[in-house]
Amino acid sequence: MNVSGVSASVSAARRAHVIVCGNAKGGTGKSTFAMHIAVALLRTGSRVATIDLDTSHQTLTNYVENRRRWVQATGIAVAMPDHRNVPHHRQFADSEGATFTAFAEALAGVDAAFDFVVIDTAAGETFAGRLAHRLADTLVTPLNDSLIDLEALGDLPPAGRNPPAGSGYARAVAKARDERRRADGRLIDWIVACNRVPVTAAGEAKIAPRLRDMASRLGFRFADGISQRVLFDDLFAAGLTTFDEYDGRSATSRPNLAHLAARQEMRRLMDQMRLLHCKPSKPGAEPHVRRSDAAITPAL
Repeated sequence: MNVSGVSASVSAARRAHVIVCGNAKGGTGKSTFAMHIAVALLRTGSRVATIDLDTSHQTLTNYVENRRRWVQATGIAVAMPDHRNVPHHRQFADSEGATFTAFAEALAGVDAAFDFVVIDTAAGETFAGRLAHRLADTLVTPLNDSLIDLEALGDLPPAGRNPPAGSGYARAVAKARDERRRADGRLIDWIVACNRVPVTAAGEAKIAPRLRDMASRLGFRFADGISQRVLFDDLFAAGLTTFDEYDGRSATSRPNLAHLAARQEMRRLMDQMRLLHCKPSKPGAEPHVRRSDAAITPAL
C-alpha cells in the first residue's frame, strides 16, 4: 500500500494539531512524554485526544487506565484526554490495509472535536508508525542519555572523524517530511529531547554536544534534558504527571523538591515545543477543564 497516498487522504481535511512521539528504539520514554504533553495541554484549556499505536505494549493506554483508576479511588477529578487505541491483532502484521483501517477509525472525529491529537508510536519499523509520522505537525523524539541510544538516531564515527550520518530512523523522518510537504505543503517540526539524564549532570546530557552537532544537519531542534527520577515510575503507577495537583492520596508521596524539579523540566520542554500558539480557534467549544484549573504554572 502506498504510504504517501493514504497519509495524504487522511490529512486532507485535518484541523487538529498532531503531535507524534516517535523513536525507532524502545524504552526511551515516548509514552511518558506523550502523557505529560497531553496533560499539560489539557491544563491550558485545550481539547486533547490521545492515540496509542503500540499494539504490543500499549503503555500509554495503561497510563490512561491507571489515571482513571486513581480518580475512582480518590474521588479527585483530574483532566482526562479522550483516549483511543489500536488493539493488537495478528492481521495487522500481514495487512497494511487492516492497519490503515484501524488507524483511520482511531482518528475518526478527532479533527473536528479536538485542538491537539497526541499519538504514541511503537518502537521499530511499523506501517502505523510510518502513517503517524507523515501526519505529524510536531514530532517529539525522546532519546536516553546513552551513546547506544544515540546510534539509533545517527551512526557515530570515531571521535574527530567525519560528522555522524543519519540512521535509518533519521532517514525515515526525512522521508516522512518530504512526503508530508508534497501532500499538503506543511512542514513537520522535529524535536529531539534527552531523557533519563543523571541528576548529577545538572541537566546537561553527555550526548548533548553530539546532538547539537547533528541538529542542523538532520533538521531537528534540540530540547533540554529530562532527568532520571524514580518519581516517573510512581507517577505512571498512579496515572499522574508532574503537572497534576494532588494531595498525596496515591502511590506517590506529596510533591517535594524532586517533584517540583521534574515539573520545571517538563514545563521547559513544553515551552521549547512552542505548542500553545498552535491551538486553533473554535468558537463555542467548551474546554475539558475549568478556566480556573487551566494554568498550572505561569509558563503554561
